[in-house]
Amino acid sequence: MHNASPQQPPIVVAANRSNPGCLVTLLWFIFVGWWLSAIWIIVAWLLIVLVVTMPIGLVMLNKLPMIVSLRPETTQFSVHGTVLRETHLAQFPLALRIVYAVLVGWWLSLAWMSVAWLACASLVGIPLGIWMFNRVPAVTTLRRY
Repeated sequence: MHNASPQQPPIVVAANRSNPGCLVTLLWFIFVGWWLSAIWIIVAWLLIVLVVTMPIGLVMLNKLPMIVSLRPETTQFSVHGTVLRETHLAQFPLALRIVYAVLVGWWLSLAWMSVAWLACASLVGIPLGIWMFNRVPAVTTLRRY
């Protein structure tokens, strides 16, 4: 006779995001994020266009969500009281990302960031604009989160 062991409760993973709240994000954007992001975008995009300095420009664009909305790059999760860091998804092959960035990403990111900035400038479009800014690394280099 086989003794059945008691069933283990399912493991629940609850996101414990360390993002600042909506009010802090909004105040940051209104007083700092809108003008700093405009300068950041122009400098990053010029670095990308110069080709030799493209890696620096791409790093800057990957930091753009933090400049616009204080969004950190990593997310923490808690599993049964143990805090874990989220790992990034598997990335597309590097060769594909480079070809995409050179042929499409550099000009598409400029258009994308321009629309995002205009959405934020309209005040009503701030949520859409911040969402778009958070996706700039994916638009520019196919970076996955």
